[in-house]
Amino acid sequence: MYASVANLRAEGVTSEMASDDRIVLALTEASAVIDRVTGWFFEPREMTLHMDGRGTLVVEPPVPAIQLDRLIVCGGEVDAEEYEVEGAPVAPWFVAPSIRLKHGRVFPRVAGGVVAAGLWGYTEPDWTPAGRTPLAIRRAAMILALQLLPKLGEGDGGMEVRQRCRIVEESTRDQSYRLAPLDTKVVPLTGDVEVDRLLARYRRPGGMGAA
Repeated sequence: MYASVANLRAEGVTSEMASDDRIVLALTEASAVIDRVTGWFFEPREMTLHMDGRGTLVVEPPVPAIQLDRLIVCGGEVDAEEYEVEGAPVAPWFVAPSIRLKHGRVFPRVAGGVVAAGLWGYTEPDWTPAGRTPLAIRRAAMILALQLLPKLGEGDGGMEVRQRCRIVEESTRDQSYRLAPLDTKVVPLTGDVEVDRLLARYRRPGGMGAA
């Protein structure tokens, strides 16, 4: 899940509005929607990927590597000093994940010939090795989860919670706040313009290799 029960409780979802179990189900479904429409996932997950070699120096995994524990090419294990990884937590210049062999070596043109095992996920820096779920992804998950809790869409209480999820700046002294702007010029992903704006920059580039 890309947000927690505590996150929604902090935004004003009371136990009378929804139980913990109900919130967990809504957040789980919301997170799955985000995975589907962006093509990534945004939390660390242990996985072993099987990729095709294409006779090039680089392979592009379908998700950024946070920590690559093993790289096997055509049955032979490659030492960590023999390759470079562009992965997560993502840097500001990040475009796509990659694994690059050094010293002019190439990945042989073999279907499924590249096996990579480790920790994977699109995360952003937070001073820990694995990074964190991007804050915009967390907000999108919260907004989508609210849509999956029908009673929260009725009345002022639900609207207040939804508005709070958009807050990007708040002043407690004069009780004012500034909401993230709504941009209608975004690619439709979920049917919610606000969520689509948050997710737009996190879409997986087209044409990348598949596991």
